[in-house]
Amino acid sequence: MAHPESELIYAGFWRRVGAYFLDTVLIAVLSFALLLMAYGLSYMDDPNAYWGPMQALISYGLPPALILSFWIQKSKTPGKMAVAATIVDAQTGAKPSTKQFVIRYVSYIVSALPLCLGFLWIVFDSRKQGWHDKLAGTVVVQRKAGSSEPVRFDTPMTGPVA
Repeated sequence: MAHPESELIYAGFWRRVGAYFLDTVLIAVLSFALLLMAYGLSYMDDPNAYWGPMQALISYGLPPALILSFWIQKSKTPGKMAVAATIVDAQTGAKPSTKQFVIRYVSYIVSALPLCLGFLWIVFDSRKQGWHDKLAGTVVVQRKAGSSEPVRFDTPMTGPVA
């Protein structure tokens, strides 16, 4: 079912921080469990265990794979699901393309490097976009609960927002 623009508002900074925190905890717990399965309890006290190939795969491959998979399949991560937020195309309100999701993820580096200013930008931006959102052409929205800045799309949405 399509959501008219009047039913959506931009997801704010603290809602997004909450989603990020939940995602970070989930990924950390999953990563730790997988590392314990790969290395056994020696992972806890053997410093050399940190440098194994499974460590690299789990620590550096798993987070982007999980996040991109959730974005591509559902337009949201479990954290965003918990706070009722969804990533949509900034122009149409439709589900972003895989290319937009990849650009958004890689652009986290741009948002993080200068003292996380790209993330803090969400606080001051009228559309609540971080630099990674702007570079990817996305916005994060939620269903309207109170009065706030309504969502504006250049092109009316034709498909559902998951």
